[in-house]
Parts: sequence; structure tokens; C-alpha cells
Amino acid sequence: MIPLSSANSSGFTWSKLPRNRGFEVKLNGSVVGALQRTSFWSSNYEAVTSEGTFKIQRRGWCGTKAAILDSQRQVALFESGWRRPSMLTFADGQRFQIERNGCWRPQWSITSESGERIVSLDLRQRTGDALVAANMKSSRLALLVMFILYRIRQAEEDAAAASVVAAIVASS
Repeated sequence: MIPLSSANSSGFTWSKLPRNRGFEVKLNGSVVGALQRTSFWSSNYEAVTSEGTFKIQRRGWCGTKAAILDSQRQVALFESGWRRPSMLTFADGQRFQIERNGCWRPQWSITSESGERIVSLDLRQRTGDALVAANMKSSRLALLVMFILYRIRQAEEDAAAASVVAAIVASS
């Protein structure tokens, strides 16, 4: 795998893995990372990048929290809420805001505390742009991309579950 930090301002793409197992991220045709569910029955994912292998665990009710682990050590904690911005906070205190805009054509982005856009994704085109911020470790970029893909996957799964519940309620 090549490091995603070489993707400054360049486009990368991702594709779904067979049998709905996760995503693979590529830059200029070379794999830079993969995100896969650890098992069919688990809500945990494994993110593999050139910087290592990380586990993403869903925590809390309704996906309001998630943790990124490296060998059982918490690297970052994600918290979201209805009335506050969704934040990913790393163990060293660096924080990133994760935003989703739009309903039919959602656009996802990650911004630094200073408001600088780090990652932006176009779901329809399955493309994204990434930029290493001035005060950010370049090794974090791939992990941020993997985490935002995890949030997209989580949103898809939650929407599918909600539609099943709605169908059951409507048929009764």
C-alpha cells in the first residue's frame, strides 16, 4: 500500500468490496486502504492503511459514539449529537469536525478546528479530495478517510434498518 499523504489535493476513489464487505480506497490505481467489517454479526470494522491496522468500534446508542483502536489502545473517539457538531478527537487532543450535507446527493467532509477542509467526498461519483493540514500529522490522513467511509457505511446500514422497521409498521 502507498501512503495516502501523497494525495494532497489529488483525487482518490473508492469502491465497494464484493458481498457488501466494505470499501477499498485507491489513488491513481494503487490501493491506499481498505475498510472491512470484522464479521457478519459484528458492528466493528477494520481499517487497513500503510500506517497500520486499526479497529473501529461502534459505541453508544444509535451510533452516537465510536472509537478507533490500535492494538486495544484508543487512538480517537467520535461523538455526534443532534444539537452539536460531530467531532473526532484524537488522543493528543487534535479534533476534526465531520459533516454531512444534502439528502439525495450527500456530500461528506472533514474540517480541522481552524475550519480548513481536510477531506471531502462525493458519494455519487465515489471520488474524494484530501489535503494534509499544516498542524496535522500526515499519517492521520488515511485514517480520517477510512473513518469517514465507516460513517457513510454506518449511515447506510442505519437507513436500511429504519426502512425495514417502517415497512413492518406500515403492514401491521
